[in-house]
Amino acid sequence: MAQRSESESRKLLGRLRDTMAEDAAGQARLDKITHLIADSMKTEVCSIYLFRDPKTLELCATEGLNAEAVHKTRMNLGEGLVGRVAERNSIINTAVAPEEKGFRYMPETGEEIYSSFLGVPVQRLGQRLGVLVVQSKDPRKYTDDEVYGLEVVAMVLAEMTELGVFVGEGAALKARHKEAIMFEGSVAQEGVSSGQVWLHEPRVVVTNLVGEDPVHERKRLNDALDQLRVGIDKMLRSVSKAASEQREVLEAYRMFAHSRGWLRRMETDIDKGLSAEAAVEKEQSEARARMGLASDVYIRDRLHDLDDLSNRLLRLLTGQGHDTGAEMPERPILVARNIGPAELLDYGRKLKGIVLEEGSVGSHATIIARALAIPLIIHVENITTEALNGDPILVDGDQGIAHLRPDESVHGAFMDKMAMAAQAQERYSAIRNEDAVSLCNRHVKLLMNAGLMADLPSLKNSGAEGVGLFRTELQFLVRNQIPKRGELSDIYGQIMNAAGNLPVTFRTLDIGSDKVLPYMKNVTEPNPALGWRAIRVGLDKPGVLRMQLQALLRGANGRDLSIMFPFVSLPDEFYAAKEELSKAIAREKRLGHPLPQKLEVGAMLETPALAYAPDSFFQEVDFISIGGNDLKQFFFAADRENELVRRRYDVLNSSYIMFLKHIKSRCDAFGTRLSYCGEDAGRPLEALCLTAIGITTLSMRAASIGPVKHLIRRTDLGALERQLEQACSIGQTDLRQVVKDYVASLDISETAVS
Repeated sequence: MAQRSESESRKLLGRLRDTMAEDAAGQARLDKITHLIADSMKTEVCSIYLFRDPKTLELCATEGLNAEAVHKTRMNLGEGLVGRVAERNSIINTAVAPEEKGFRYMPETGEEIYSSFLGVPVQRLGQRLGVLVVQSKDPRKYTDDEVYGLEVVAMVLAEMTELGVFVGEGAALKARHKEAIMFEGSVAQEGVSSGQVWLHEPRVVVTNLVGEDPVHERKRLNDALDQLRVGIDKMLRSVSKAASEQREVLEAYRMFAHSRGWLRRMETDIDKGLSAEAAVEKEQSEARARMGLASDVYIRDRLHDLDDLSNRLLRLLTGQGHDTGAEMPERPILVARNIGPAELLDYGRKLKGIVLEEGSVGSHATIIARALAIPLIIHVENITTEALNGDPILVDGDQGIAHLRPDESVHGAFMDKMAMAAQAQERYSAIRNEDAVSLCNRHVKLLMNAGLMADLPSLKNSGAEGVGLFRTELQFLVRNQIPKRGELSDIYGQIMNAAGNLPVTFRTLDIGSDKVLPYMKNVTEPNPALGWRAIRVGLDKPGVLRMQLQALLRGANGRDLSIMFPFVSLPDEFYAAKEELSKAIAREKRLGHPLPQKLEVGAMLETPALAYAPDSFFQEVDFISIGGNDLKQFFFAADRENELVRRRYDVLNSSYIMFLKHIKSRCDAFGTRLSYCGEDAGRPLEALCLTAIGITTLSMRAASIGPVKHLIRRTDLGALERQLEQACSIGQTDLRQVVKDYVASLDISETAVS
C-alpha cells in the first residue's frame, strides 16, 4: 500500500511538473492543477486559495465548487477553516467540517454538500503563500499518507508560486517579485538612501522540483551530505580549542549533519516524488515554521542552525554558491537576515544602506553602521524572500521603512526628501568652522562619537571639537582572537595622530549584553542588559583590562590621554578600575616608557545609582559622561530593544529632565565636567533641551553635528530654559511640546529640527 502511495505521489508530481512547463495562462494552469489533485486523491473538491494581500485570502481555482466563486470568495486571515490553516500555518483534517471550531459557510461556493475537509498551508521558508484544500461528500478523515502527499504537493505549489508560474488574470495571481512592497521595521541608524538590492546571501532557487528516479535522488542527497560532513569536520579541526563558542556552533552543525531523523524525512520526501533539493527545502520550510513558534531561545538557535545547514546542503546540490556572478550595483543596499561586524566591515563604505530581518539597536552590525554613517533598518520581516539582486529599493532610516520596487509617486517623493536633506547638509557645511554659540552667548561643545579609524576623516569635516567617545570594543569584535597589546597600541596611536590637536576620550572595553566577543565564553543571562557587562567584565578579568590600559598608555606616547570607564554603578567599581590603571602606569614607568603629560580619568553614568554616589566620588572623578541610551532605559524601566515599550517614554519628559538637572547640580558642586553622550544628544530638539538645562557638552554621531549646531546658533537658550522651568513648575510633563513651540516661534525650516 505504501509503495502504491509513493508511486501515485510521484505520478501526480510528474503531471504537475508537465503542467508547470506548459505555455498556458495562469488561470488555466491553476484549473488544471486542481483537477489533477482531485483526480489523484479521489476527492470531489480541490481548491487553491492564495493571499491577495497579507491579511486576505482569495479563492483562485477550484475543482468541484461553483466556478463563479473563483476570485470572488475572499476571507480574512483566521476566518473560517481556510483562514485558520493560513493563520496557524498548520493542517486541519476533519471528517465533519461544520462541526469543526471556526467553521464558516461560504454560500456562493456551494460547499454545503461536502462534509470532509483537509487543508494544508502553502508556504515557502516560513512565508505564507496560501492554502490547498480537498473536500469530499462522505464524512472521512484523511489518512496520514494522504495528508503527507498533499503536503508534498503544497510544497511544489509554493515553488511554482514563488517562480511566478501563475501569471495571468486575477488579482492574487500577479507575478511575484514585480510588485511594489513597503516594509516596516525598526530604526537602528538614521538617514535616507536609494539604490539597488545586494543580497548578502543570495537565495538558493530550487527549479528542479520533481525527481524521476528516487534511487538517483537519494544518492545525490547522500553524496551532498558526505561533502557537507567533511566540510564541517575540516572547519572543526581548524578552530582552536580556545574558541569554545565557535566550536559549540560547529558541533551543533555536525550533530544535525549526522541526524538520522533529518535524513530519513528527506529520503521519505524523495520517495514521494520530490527531487533531492526539493526534499531539503521542504524540511527547511518546516524548520522555519517551527522557528516562528518557538519561544525558547535555545530551541530557536538550534532551528537557526538547521536552517543554515540546509542552505549549505542546497548550495552543494544546486551548485549555487555565494558568488552568483552578479555584479554589485553602483549604489548597493545590503539586504540580509543578519550580518556580523567583520563581514560588514569588508563591505565598508561601498554600502548606501542596510536592511536586516533580524538585528538589534545595540548589535555589532548597528555599531558598525553608525560608525560608517550608513542608514540601517532592522526587524524587517520576509524581505530576503521578496527581494532579488538589482531590485530598486529606498531606505528611510528615519522612519524605519524600506520601499522595494517603489512606484513613481513614492520614488519622486523620496527623491524630494533626499534633495532637501542634501540642501540642509550644504547649509551646515557653511558653519562647519564656526562655534556652537547661542544667541545668549552660551558656548556649547559638540563632540563626535567614533569607533573605527574610518571615522576620523569625519572629525574635521563635521565641525566637531574632538571625539567625546571612542568605542574601543570594535577592535575586539572584528577579530577571531583577542588582539595583542602591540596591535592595540598602534591603533590607539594612529587614532590620536589622525585627531591631531583635538582631544579623544577612549572608553575602555564595553562588552557583554548584546556585544559578545566570539572568543570569550558566552554567559547565558535572563537579562543581559542588567548583567555581566562593561566594567563588571573588566574587573572580573583584570588581565584584559590591564592589557588595554597599557596599550592606551603606549599609544599616547607621552601625549595627553583621556580614559573613561563604562557602566559604573558604584564608586568602588571606579576606584578598582582606577587602581588597575595605576598598576599599568607603574609598570610603564618601570619599563621606561613615556607617560601622558596629562591624564584624565572619567566614568560613564548609565545607571541611576551613580547619580546618588557620595560627594567623595564626584571629587575624585575628573569628568562624567551621561550614557543616555542606557540611562534612559533604566530610568523608565523600558527595554530599548522592546518595540512595545521603547517609544513610550520620552527623554523630554519632565521627570527625566529633572533627574538630569540633579546630576548636573552634583557635578557643579565639585567642578566636575559633565557631558551627554547618546542618540538623543544628536537629535536637534533633544539637544536644545539638554543645553538649555546647562549640559553644554554633547557627543554624537558626526552627521548630527551640523543640524544641532545650526539650531543652537539661532536659539536663546536662556529664554528656553525659563520656559522649561515654568512648564515644570505648573506640573507639565510633556516638555517636547514646549521645545517644539519655542522652535516654531523662531521660524526655522523643518529640516533643521527633524
